Amino acid sequence: MDLPLFVGIDGSDSSLAAVDWAVDEAARHGLPLHLVHASLWETYERAQPSFHADRSAGEVMAEHIVASCTERARLRNPEVKVSGRALPEDAVSALLRVAPDAFALVTGSRGRGEVAGMLLGSVSLAVAARAVCPVIVIRGAEPNRRGSFGRVVVGVGDPTGGTAAVRFAVREAEVRGCTLTAVRAWRNPLQEPVDHMLIADDAARLREERASTALEDALRETVRQHPRVDVRRQPVEGPGHRVLLEASADADLIVVGAQRRHGRFGLQLGRVAHTLLHHAPCPVAVVPQSA
Repeated sequence: MDLPLFVGIDGSDSSLAAVDWAVDEAARHGLPLHLVHASLWETYERAQPSFHADRSAGEVMAEHIVASCTERARLRNPEVKVSGRALPEDAVSALLRVAPDAFALVTGSRGRGEVAGMLLGSVSLAVAARAVCPVIVIRGAEPNRRGSFGRVVVGVGDPTGGTAAVRFAVREAEVRGCTLTAVRAWRNPLQEPVDHMLIADDAARLREERASTALEDALRETVRQHPRVDVRRQPVEGPGHRVLLEASADADLIVVGAQRRHGRFGLQLGRVAHTLLHHAPCPVAVVPQSA
């Protein structure tokens, strides 16, 4: 049985955009959609009057958010099986707790009460950096969120440990019927001493060839299993965070891996994923991978 897709909701405009995107994603994959609203409403019970004798104002508001978002999802696509629930706990803990049973978690880029001008909300960042399932943060311009470009991008890192992101990206491209662009950044260190320009050119050519080989190694098995997907390979010179940020400009989704080291706690995000989560002009999928 396929795992369900979860989406975190809080009633903000950002979370409503996440609900819309999640409904479309659930429909593409044929998955049920679970809406989760987490709020420590008991914290504010004494501060807010309630017209319901047995429930606090915060609890009533939480139930209203779940009901309205559930109705929104059902109206967007009546064929998607939608359910929702409100949980009396903090949002990060609630979403991380359901992650082992999720196909993926979807969040907005900013929640209610976030400081104006923030690039990324604290909940989205914490969940993307710690979840054991893929986390998709819905951000960027409307054409990118709507899927106007017909293009999924995946950043390819270490071929021996980066296959989870590749598998996720290939599957996304397949269900969308769009192109997959696999990008691997390579660097030509300027500090290396060379005695002749031809030597420098040869060194750059060698590094590009190595990047191409790494792309082939990382893609080979997954692409073989999904022959209908049009995969385009792009080794690009430059720092990884800048290369992928530029590649995401005309993408519907960009996928990157994030290493999860066993026994290590706290945020586990590399510079590339961190940059994309804050600046990418399209939705970002962070896929956990074993270190």
